[in-house]
Amino acid sequence: MNLIIIAALLCAFLLIEKKWIPSAVAEEEWSAEEIVGAPGVADEESVRNKYRTITEKLIADQRSITTMESCTSGQIASLITDTEGASAILKGAFVTYSNKAKILQGVDPKIIDQYGVYSSETAVAMAKACKMTYDADIGVGITGTFGNVDPNNRDSAPGEVYFAIAREGKTKAYHCAVPPQPSRFSYKLYMADVIADRLMQSV
Repeated sequence: MNLIIIAALLCAFLLIEKKWIPSAVAEEEWSAEEIVGAPGVADEESVRNKYRTITEKLIADQRSITTMESCTSGQIASLITDTEGASAILKGAFVTYSNKAKILQGVDPKIIDQYGVYSSETAVAMAKACKMTYDADIGVGITGTFGNVDPNNRDSAPGEVYFAIAREGKTKAYHCAVPPQPSRFSYKLYMADVIADRLMQSV
């Protein structure tokens, strides 16, 4: 009996000290579906219409969604919440611009160390972590580099973006090579358009 009490106290101590926390996703390799992006820039009105359709469908079906975004900096969540009533299906989202931010929100640091922050594995971990945090039906994770090399991560390659969509019982990863864009907003809008097309298949 004493051993059981000691073991329980030890587990409680480790949890408090954050030395043992169940990771949001186990380490495993993920193959990403290659997406050939359209040339040029995305049409903003078209992208907004797609997200309006996605949001209205989620509201009608009473299904929730959340995101963990790096390079898109919250653009996906912003487009979702541009539709009236979006608070019913999006309770919150994360902008995790650094490795530390991703880890704080549930991404296992071992995944970043093993596969790199710009990888399908990290995108999957991000999608699963935000989905778990908000108990959402759909989680979207996006990680990548746009116009410039990230000096803090050796796996940075401009224009290379990974994202993942996690649903109950099914998660899929994608890789997209983004053509050069005239501005940071154009890069974000381009990826938002690509992700919208995949989300429309999921909802």
